[in-house]
Amino acid sequence: MKFKTNLKITHTLIDMTPLVDVIFLMLIFFIVTSDVLPLKSLNIENPTLKKNTAPMTTQILVVMDAQNVIYVGSKKAIVELAAVKQELQEEINLFKKQYGDLLPTIVLSIDQRVDYGAFLRLFSMVQESSPHIRLVYKPEEISESELF
Repeated sequence: MKFKTNLKITHTLIDMTPLVDVIFLMLIFFIVTSDVLPLKSLNIENPTLKKNTAPMTTQILVVMDAQNVIYVGSKKAIVELAAVKQELQEEINLFKKQYGDLLPTIVLSIDQRVDYGAFLRLFSMVQESSPHIRLVYKPEEISESELF
């Protein structure tokens, strides 16, 4: 059985189906990944407490990467080694202004490929700025055979 169609083949029409599919996929992706309601727009009144407790974020981060580039603070501003002490003092003063006389903990994250001399110079500058220092490290994986 042979069917006869009266449709003419035209080469001027563009099939829009793939384009519509891609647009809907992108729309779904952006809706799922976007913030529906930013936190700043929420009107939340926090309760007050009688005692002044230290916040969990009482830390100032100092990072030295493998190329000896130093970053200070949460904004990770690049700082020269000579200016680390001054930059840390400014961060500590901002911290004290925000949280009272509470001293922050300086968290030192040093890449393992950094020269030991550069590490000691940075460590001594940080130590002069604050007595509370914590070094970041990655714990070793312990196998089950070592446990028993």
